[in-house]
Amino acid sequence: MLSNVAKSVTQRALLGNVKILATAQPQQQSGYATEAAFETRAFKLHNLDQGPTTSVSVTKEDALKYYSQMYAIRRMETAAGNLYKEKIIRGFCHLYSGQEACAVGMRAAMRPEDSCITAYRCHGWTYLMGVPMKGVLAELTGRQSGCARGKGGSMHMYTNNFYGGNGIVGAQVPLGVGIAFAAKYKETKGVCIAAYGDGAANQGQLFEVYNMAKLWNTPVIFVCENNGYGMGTSAERASANVNYYTRGDAVPGIWVDGMDVLAVREATRFAIEHCNSGKGPILLETATYRYSGHSMSDPGTSYRSRDEIAEVRQTRDPITSLREKILTNELATTEELKEIESKLRGEVDAATKAAKADREIAVDELCTDVYAQPDNTEIIRNVMPASELQHRRLGKAVNI
Repeated sequence: MLSNVAKSVTQRALLGNVKILATAQPQQQSGYATEAAFETRAFKLHNLDQGPTTSVSVTKEDALKYYSQMYAIRRMETAAGNLYKEKIIRGFCHLYSGQEACAVGMRAAMRPEDSCITAYRCHGWTYLMGVPMKGVLAELTGRQSGCARGKGGSMHMYTNNFYGGNGIVGAQVPLGVGIAFAAKYKETKGVCIAAYGDGAANQGQLFEVYNMAKLWNTPVIFVCENNGYGMGTSAERASANVNYYTRGDAVPGIWVDGMDVLAVREATRFAIEHCNSGKGPILLETATYRYSGHSMSDPGTSYRSRDEIAEVRQTRDPITSLREKILTNELATTEELKEIESKLRGEVDAATKAAKADREIAVDELCTDVYAQPDNTEIIRNVMPASELQHRRLGKAVNI
């Protein structure tokens, strides 16, 4: 039996199977469809007269792409969990398993000029933004082929148009508004996605930048990935108002089923268009779920039951849900999906092996690339007074 809190979370965010529409298939190829249409769950709106469409379509190519991306993230996070248990990954490690549809759906709607900044559950985002699996896993293990040369670890990963991976709860959101303001100032037409969890949603700095972003009509998409729990506390126990999409006050908001990759994609497309039309910021709440604990040090079962986790896996898993849509609408065969899965398992295994075999950086490299533009700062504070270290430039700074 689910607890009252779990029932509330499940009913509000997770239950309600997506209805599959009869599809007028424009083309057939080898007896299989090349496109299919679906009806998503209804979006909930705040300060909006009209929201995203619930009638969505997806091509075979895109459906397989989204499936591959979600499956790759799931396997990569499983590998990361195993590496942590082997004590090869040290420190903190927050897994994204269960939440894959959020990142994949948002990434599907992003354009080359758009950017993203998120919190510490960032491994999947890093992969989607262009860092190879080895670059993610090597960073997690502190090895030199990691995307930050092994210096950042789980919570500090970066690449072009991706600003991390940030460890201080909620602090990435004001930075995201700054990134969006820069895009507006430079007239790049870019939009910044600033993602945070329900646990960070009560941070005062968020409400400050909701206000600033609206005053300046900043092209930022605030995204609350509501997985039901902030660390070990349910959303209902932590927030007087759990309708996070309404909490931007004057900032419009949309609630979206965060377990449906197509719904997230459509909501993000709508949000990007909203920002680009000069209307300023918008807030998305993606109702999702995390299968693991808050981090690897949290078993995740002291404040929720194993039955609750199992029920979500069985009824609302984002990967198996998309798999069923693909097969039911004959976008691909079971054999095609198995081939994709086998290929990705091999890639993750190879990346894991390479990350474990790689070396850490040398000690003298620890004081390189601390500053992006070190012209006026050539020394770095050391552990002892009056024994500063010389700064050196090794790699090229990104996002500058």
